[in-house]
Amino acid sequence: MHVALTIAGSDSSGGAGIQADLKTFMALRVYGMSVITAVTAQNTVGVQAIHELPADFVAEQLDSVMDDIGCDACKTGMLATEETIAAVAAGIKRHGIERLVVDPVMVAQSGAPLIRPDAQAALVEQLVPLALVVTPNVAEAEALAQMPIDAAQDVTKAARIIADLGPEYVVVKGGHRAGAAIDVVFDGEDFIELEAARIETRNTHGTGCTFSAAIAAELARGEGVLDAIGLGKQHVTAAIRASLDLGAGSGPTNHLAIAELL
Repeated sequence: MHVALTIAGSDSSGGAGIQADLKTFMALRVYGMSVITAVTAQNTVGVQAIHELPADFVAEQLDSVMDDIGCDACKTGMLATEETIAAVAAGIKRHGIERLVVDPVMVAQSGAPLIRPDAQAALVEQLVPLALVVTPNVAEAEALAQMPIDAAQDVTKAARIIADLGPEYVVVKGGHRAGAAIDVVFDGEDFIELEAARIETRNTHGTGCTFSAAIAAELARGEGVLDAIGLGKQHVTAAIRASLDLGAGSGPTNHLAIAELL
């Protein structure tokens, strides 16, 4: 049995965070485990409250899972504080986790901030350099690269800057840009474009979590990095196409659609 670990926040509405990650792992027939960094009161309309768990307890969860079961791949999501990021980075080093996907979560789909301002530097300095793959959307890529992204050439420039921070592969997601949904992958030498038709729906809650979790699951299953990223793109596109019209705001993607691809 292949095993994957998610280190992220809990979404009470089930569309994003830990819940989306575990659903994705299950859909891809990977045994999923979790380290919860924060608990949110959240729904399709927005994030009403965030309760951050103590960093030392986050570290205890990570040690508990890794000392007993271990993992074939791991992903990180919402890491709200500098202390949490430091604890997670130290744990990843301590346990020698190499197949690491970092989703640099900064803002929720609704626009609510999910990371404290002083934690961004810790994310850049301590966690991103440990990543095998980092998956920022355009806004997150702008923050990591410290530059605006307005045109296609800005995407490639930002990807190079982010790669210089240490990750082996950078995926700048295109979901927030106009036109086709084109993700730009940089492997340190070459750029690869992964294109999918844009699906007209308001129900995109949890797409970033689902994408990064799908990449981690495929890595856990033994896929090469570029293949894992490409499959992740296919999985999240299927989940968006079959998205669920739940709630009054942005509904969730449908993880059952991922299982149907296997």
